[in-house]
Amino acid sequence: ALNTLFVDKNLRYHGLMQAFSRTNRIYNATKTFGNIVTFRDLEQATIDAITLFGKSNTKSVVMEKSYTEYMEGFTDAVTGETRRGFIDIVRELETRFPDPADITSEKEKKAFIKLFGEYLRAENILQNYDEFTALRAIQTVDISDPVAVDAFKAEHFLDDEKLAALQSIRLPSEREVQDYRSSYNDIRDWQRKERESNVKGNTTVSWDDVVFEVDLLKSQEINLDYILELIFEYNKQHPNKETLKEEVTRLIRASLGNRAKEGLILEFIGQTDIDNLPNKESVIEQFYTFAQAAQQREAEALIQEENLNHDAARRYISASLKREYATENGTALNEALPKLSPLNPQYKTKKKTVFQKVSAFIDKFKGVGGRI
Repeated sequence: ALNTLFVDKNLRYHGLMQAFSRTNRIYNATKTFGNIVTFRDLEQATIDAITLFGKSNTKSVVMEKSYTEYMEGFTDAVTGETRRGFIDIVRELETRFPDPADITSEKEKKAFIKLFGEYLRAENILQNYDEFTALRAIQTVDISDPVAVDAFKAEHFLDDEKLAALQSIRLPSEREVQDYRSSYNDIRDWQRKERESNVKGNTTVSWDDVVFEVDLLKSQEINLDYILELIFEYNKQHPNKETLKEEVTRLIRASLGNRAKEGLILEFIGQTDIDNLPNKESVIEQFYTFAQAAQQREAEALIQEENLNHDAARRYISASLKREYATENGTALNEALPKLSPLNPQYKTKKKTVFQKVSAFIDKFKGVGGRI
């Protein structure tokens, strides 16, 4: 898929649409959007083309607002709705929920989910802007180091005035965002369990108008190898294992796809002498060796505890690991169960219990490789 298109022609109408469309094929988190760099002023030509091939108000939907509008807020030309800017969203998030771990009531949980969802949507749009890239980058620059500051200004083509403007904008720290994401994931899990249990209780809070921004969370997902590399880096900063575990726990819980591996990773840290591992690659290698051994032990323990058909259960678990999820479809799960008549009242309960345990096992060990 084409990532960046450079244009130095006065394109019009279908020619412009065809050329620009070459960048629109996305590829998960690797490529969430394409880039078009024009050396001609094609704004009006783009508006004309969009208006011709779309509805009369399509240009207001397709054309992005300016960076300043997304940061400071604007009024939607189509709906007339006032949209507040990213700066105000961040201000409310930090003022209203300074410590998301303190969120207890269902009303607060819903309010946090809606507010942080608004944060994720705004951030997702702003990631397309070079100015926002510079804003995020300056958070890690040592402003007291003139050499580092000059290098940053040169890299992002900034003068002193623009640098001062960047410094005046408050962004949550990486650690704060991790805590917000962790709480967001925790509340999402809690709400799903509440919904599945069908227990309404005395709640007066409706979640019907809440959308969990799972796709946006996934678009910023960090993979397992990256977490393992950070363990090596964190260990240099936090040689005390309990402190290291605390930092890694925060990182894992902010990850949608690796939360089920929390216990496995913490157990690895507890049983491994990371100080004597020479580099990041060795941490990754040691973890996968550790995880594959744990996978074999726990698979065997699950089969024994549930008194499953050994060979059929191994086939079912292996197939589930390969596809990265367990399924009740087909006959594989039934073949793995102990010999019980489907008419036996315990059969349905046993099948549900085994399926839940295998599903949890798959979530924990998918992606670590090896065989059971």
